[in-house]
Amino acid sequence: METGSPHDTGTADAPGTPSPATADVPATDTDAEPDAGTKPDAGTKPDAGTKPDAGTEPVWHALPPGLLTMRRLLLVVWLGLLTLATALVPGLLAGPGWGAFAVLPLALLLWGWVMLERNWRSWRYAERADDLLISRGVLWHEETVVPYGRMQLVEVTSGPVERHFGLASVQLHTAAAATDATIPGLDPDEAERLRDRLTELGEARSAGL
Repeated sequence: METGSPHDTGTADAPGTPSPATADVPATDTDAEPDAGTKPDAGTKPDAGTKPDAGTEPVWHALPPGLLTMRRLLLVVWLGLLTLATALVPGLLAGPGWGAFAVLPLALLLWGWVMLERNWRSWRYAERADDLLISRGVLWHEETVVPYGRMQLVEVTSGPVERHFGLASVQLHTAAAATDATIPGLDPDEAERLRDRLTELGEARSAGL
């Protein structure tokens, strides 16, 4: 009997049946591209736009309204007395017509009333990562940058008038006199907090921390 007879066809692969040589080989799609999102360290690089303090604006703090009230009261007292003196003294000595000179200090009083508010609004300060920024001025705008590492002394002062209105000032002394600065008219609690904070930061920067 021939071994290659046509009846010996039972060993032929049936349609749809995997061959023994490839039965245990898992089917893979060799044409599929690897997923870029599964690459090692993919997406873990820091984004250039998320750097610390990149493009962030400083947080500004305004002065309390008590400072404006105190300054306006002082303006009214001094220029009010000057207006009264200008109206009475020339009027009594040289005649009533000379009392018209009292208009000058009165106009100065009105102008100063408005300018004091504008000046008060222009004052602000911001605590940044490495320095303190102070901005003020209406006609001549001025900004002072006080580096924490150059601060030598931070003190809180309060005169009799300031104490009456519940205000205090913070004076900053640095290694360079050009960077000395003062923040007037703060609440006493805020002045003490700012003094302690700036002193702590100044000591840390001086120690290289």
